[in-house]
Amino acid sequence: MNAHLKALFAVSLSGALALGLTACGGSSGESGSSDTIKVAYWRQVDNKSRVMDNYLAMVKEQFEKAAKGRKVELVPIQASENDYYSKIQLMMRSPRTAPDLVYEDTFLINADIASGYLAPIDDYLKGWEDWGQFVDTAKAAAKGQDGKTYGVPDGTDTRGLWYNKQLFAKAGLPTDWKPKSWDEVLDAARTIKKKLPGVTPMNIYTGKAAGEAATMQGFEMLLYGTGENPLYDASSKQWVVGSKGFKDSLEFLDTVFKEKLGPAVEDALDANFGSTVATELLPAGKLAIDLDGSWMGNNWIETGAKPWPEWNTVLGTTAMPTQGGQSPGTVTLSGGWTWAIPSKSKNPELAFDFIKAMQTKDNAVEYCIRNAGIAVREDVAADARYQKSMPGVDFFTGLVQYTHYRPALPVYPQVSTAIQEAMEAVTTGQASPDKAAADYDEAVRSATDGAVVSRG
Repeated sequence: MNAHLKALFAVSLSGALALGLTACGGSSGESGSSDTIKVAYWRQVDNKSRVMDNYLAMVKEQFEKAAKGRKVELVPIQASENDYYSKIQLMMRSPRTAPDLVYEDTFLINADIASGYLAPIDDYLKGWEDWGQFVDTAKAAAKGQDGKTYGVPDGTDTRGLWYNKQLFAKAGLPTDWKPKSWDEVLDAARTIKKKLPGVTPMNIYTGKAAGEAATMQGFEMLLYGTGENPLYDASSKQWVVGSKGFKDSLEFLDTVFKEKLGPAVEDALDANFGSTVATELLPAGKLAIDLDGSWMGNNWIETGAKPWPEWNTVLGTTAMPTQGGQSPGTVTLSGGWTWAIPSKSKNPELAFDFIKAMQTKDNAVEYCIRNAGIAVREDVAADARYQKSMPGVDFFTGLVQYTHYRPALPVYPQVSTAIQEAMEAVTTGQASPDKAAADYDEAVRSATDGAVVSRG
């Protein structure tokens, strides 16, 4: 195994993305029967990618064929990210609507545990040999504060800068771009704006509609490059307010939109803008720099939402630098999703059997390849198919050694929402960075019952 893949096993993933919406999907049997399970998962509103749909359909076929009479009802919830979270929480409140298995973002899992929505699965894990293949730090992504495990992770991710080498060459910028500071990122965007009219210089996700993509892929990729423990001080168990790093991160965002280095504000605040970036702007050469995730390549492979055979030669990848180039010089965040069993599941044992079917070694490799995900199992990470599966897998796996993760606390979703509100206020010009930061501080004080520490 190469050094980059070994680095994966050193990272902690313990914190590691609308009530009126309806789920869609065909029923494969009578809901609630002893041999039928409902599996709920996220499908983006405006994304033609069906990676998860196709993968689950494959496992469903295997599962039903292996034991006649067992049925799996796939329940894709087509919604924005925030609306997906709201929908599954609403479903899990009632035994009548609760699925038997649900796809949970790791940032939300502790809040859902605290709300009583999820059941611990430790008793099932004891008899499952494959659980030993999951790295210990990855297992922590699905652990509650009570020490019990509430889900099985299926992969992780990292984030960095994607850039169009052809556009960079036209603008006179280096095609082996390696920015060392925020100023160098902004200077490259300014050069694109000046020399390539009609090209959006840079995308950074922002605002409430983008949800956790704004918080994690946008803001925290800045914030965690400003200093140690910029969001939460684990030693004192307090959230950071009054932070210069927080204001500086908002200043960066303010610069992007005031200088028109980013997309039009109305586009940036569209809940489906992530799909637009992946399937329209980048393939069409209309976006020069994109602060985004390791999974982006799965949009452009032959089975992706927008097949684009040239993407690996057109696009380059580079690390997001720290604010002023201070050590370690690089910033990234890791997250990931888990399969969890709702506490009101009608058939938790069969639901866990389906998790085991998804996580055979062959199926786990298949999913990481299809999803361009970073493996959380030692046997998958060592598999030759995985290592050769996607251009750039070594680059994004190599970033793991620098990674940060979100605080795995029930109040984090409220803090994340406050970040999104601050970002949106700055993006639209409704508030200065100082005012937006002050409003954020007040929101965090309220959400955490004053468990804050002031850091200038």
